[in-house]
Amino acid sequence: MTIAEEKGSGCGCTAEKQPEAVIELDIGKIEPNPMQPRKYFDRESLEKLAESIGSFGIIQPIIVKNEGTNYSIIAGERRWLAAKAAGLETVPVIIKDYNSTKVLQIALIENLQRADLNPIEEAYCLKRLIDEYRLKQEDLAKTLGKSRQYIGNMLNLLQLEPRVQSFIIEGKLNAYHGRVLLLAKDDKEIQYRSALRIIEDGLSARAAERLIKSLLGLGDPVKLELVERVRTDYSRLEQDLNKILGTNVQIRGGQNSQGKIEIGFSSQEELERLLMGFGNKTYVNCAG
Repeated sequence: MTIAEEKGSGCGCTAEKQPEAVIELDIGKIEPNPMQPRKYFDRESLEKLAESIGSFGIIQPIIVKNEGTNYSIIAGERRWLAAKAAGLETVPVIIKDYNSTKVLQIALIENLQRADLNPIEEAYCLKRLIDEYRLKQEDLAKTLGKSRQYIGNMLNLLQLEPRVQSFIIEGKLNAYHGRVLLLAKDDKEIQYRSALRIIEDGLSARAAERLIKSLLGLGDPVKLELVERVRTDYSRLEQDLNKILGTNVQIRGGQNSQGKIEIGFSSQEELERLLMGFGNKTYVNCAG
């Protein structure tokens, strides 16, 4: 049976023609799946989900497998974590009797179809499905409703330098940045330095491509010298503004396109001080 044939139920992966009973299960009897492909959970989004679950409960049941005294999660670990944070004592679940191979297969597909993995996790899911189930990229693309080119592009992200992969996992870079950085796949140091510059300057993928081509000698060296000089000038300006305003100031972009100045503040009092310094007394009373 192929993965495509197994799709079709609430988690998007099974085709079993049996009624699925939803029961309330003690949250303390549920444990995470050690084969869960998703390893990184964004804290802020998890907190927001916990708030929602605290107010409205879990709308979609968690899929679990009976392990004897406890139950392991097949699909829905993020909901389970949020439910624990919200203080729920029980959660709605559907119990499935799958072997370990099918549990992994479903966990991978379920995560991919929900589209809430970061690009690196998604790439590892795709690789495991191809390696462990001997799938061709064309078959996997058809199963997931993606193009073969999309599958190939995602798999290529695994060639990125590990520190760059971490930036993507943390959301500091996106998959498009990752694809551009692969231009420097044979020079890991340039790849890493470019990633730092992209993050620091808030570069778009197009601007990042120009930067990397310059660093690799594929662009205009005069232009690269200009980029370096502008960045140095910006650093000096940031230091001057930090001293003048008494707070952290960052200049982003602005080399070949529009830019912005970010002024940080750590408290309401500091914000009011900055506004007074700018002479905008009108805004002080409504700053909160």
